[in-house]
Amino acid sequence: MGNITYDFTGKSVIVTGAARGIGQALARHFAEAKATVFMVDFDKDELDKAAREVGAIGIPADVSDTGDVENVVSTVIAETGRVDILINNAGILRDKVLWKLTDEDWDQVLNVHAGGTFRFTRACVPHFRAQEFGRVVNITSYTGLHGNRGQANYATAKAGIIGFTKTAAKELAAFGVTVNAISPNAATRMTASIPKEKIAEVTGPISRFADPAEMADAICFLASEEAGYVTGVVLPVDGGISI
Repeated sequence: MGNITYDFTGKSVIVTGAARGIGQALARHFAEAKATVFMVDFDKDELDKAAREVGAIGIPADVSDTGDVENVVSTVIAETGRVDILINNAGILRDKVLWKLTDEDWDQVLNVHAGGTFRFTRACVPHFRAQEFGRVVNITSYTGLHGNRGQANYATAKAGIIGFTKTAAKELAAFGVTVNAISPNAATRMTASIPKEKIAEVTGPISRFADPAEMADAICFLASEEAGYVTGVVLPVDGGISI
């Protein structure tokens, strides 16, 4: 875990999109910091495998389905009596230039990214308010601010998450809840298809994608009690691409 350590003993953490990539790395980081971690993903087989490796509880769910989301939160409350930290990381790609995008391509991407972030946050808010404590960290993207060819749906969803983060931060601050976001640039399944000769164009001055684990310390800080005076922030953890 490097030189920075956190103690999340007694805290319940939900990580969506947790079967692989950034989500799995985050779940591992929180588990090593002694939290009770609930990993959520649509891919049950991959999720079960990842949860065993991490030492967490896996709950298969579709983040775009309100019933699934509410079931996850109810399960967490039944298991631990509380939910403290929510990491909205689930995402999909349906990349096409906009004149080839179908309604389904558009709806699926927005429903998973922006819709999942909304549904999970809404489901957790009553418990955050009762506890007078909560941490939400959303995963957005450089693309949400700058756009990218072939990703009108993805850019719209990620831009929406930025607006949601800032609005929720204002609405929930009175209840001891902070809402922040990071803009990562890590090596994931979504970046694996980028040709080697194009990597320098999409990685900024450091000229490499981060390991997913490199996102963990930034997110753990935003999720910690120490970050109680930080809210509404969109933190670039992107190797300088946003400079």
